[in-house]
Order: sequence, then C-alpha cells, then structure tokens
Amino acid sequence: MALETGLTMGERLSSLFQPDTLISDQFLQTFRRLTHLQPEKRLMLAVLEDGVACFQKYVAARDGRGKRIFQETEEWVLEEPSERLFSFGNVCETLGFNADYLRRGLMRWKAVQMENRAAARVYQLTPLAENVRVCDEEPAAAAPPLRKATGS
Repeated sequence: MALETGLTMGERLSSLFQPDTLISDQFLQTFRRLTHLQPEKRLMLAVLEDGVACFQKYVAARDGRGKRIFQETEEWVLEEPSERLFSFGNVCETLGFNADYLRRGLMRWKAVQMENRAAARVYQLTPLAENVRVCDEEPAAAAPPLRKATGS
C-alpha cells in the first residue's frame, strides 16, 4: 500500500485528522440548489402555457363564461409592463421570450381566426310552405280509411 500512494501508514493516518481547507463560498455551495430558480421558471412556463391555451380555446366563445375568460386572458397579454411578478411581460422576460413578438403573433392568430369565423357560411333553415311541392311526382293516392275493428 505504501508503494501505491507513496505515503507510509502513519502519514495516511495522520492525514485523516487534518482539517480540510475550504473557503466559505465552497462550503455554502453544497447547500445551494443546482438548478437555481428552476421550479419558479417551471411555474411561470405553466402560467404562460395556460394563458396561450385559454386565448386560443376561447377566442370564438359564445357563452358568457368563455367570453370572460378570453377577455381576461387578452387583457393579461396586452397589459403594459408592470411590476407584478406574473405579468405577461415579466413571465416572458424571465423565460427568455420576446414578449412583443409573442403578443404580435397572438394578435395575428386572433385576426385570422376572427376572419375565418366571419367568412363561415350560415344557413338558416325555414319550414316549407304547405302548398309547395318538394318534387315533381304526383301525390300518392290517399289510403282508404281504416275501419274500426268489431268484436268477434
């Protein structure tokens, strides 16, 4: 063993009881998270994903609840930069996205959806008048009236 490390048994034993030399920063690094702010960023990403999903899902909502959700989401996307932690601008900045680019993309997508919605054809069904024939065939002869069954 002494040949492998070049130390005698006594030297190796004495080295076990010598203090390790660490500066305080090296010691404190062992207690720090390896992924600094990673859970917070994941939460912000989830908020952004939900906001975009609500924006796309409720853009053409017709019921009151869907319209309200879309309106709140659109206001969140379009709001001016603020100090709120989960404002659209702060979330995008924290995640490394360009908030203005994302806003323009969402507004362009909304315009296309609204244009497609307006271009959709709406057919209104009306009942046929009684005197209008649907086809050129003659009406079938009236069936003979049913007779009342008599008790046998």
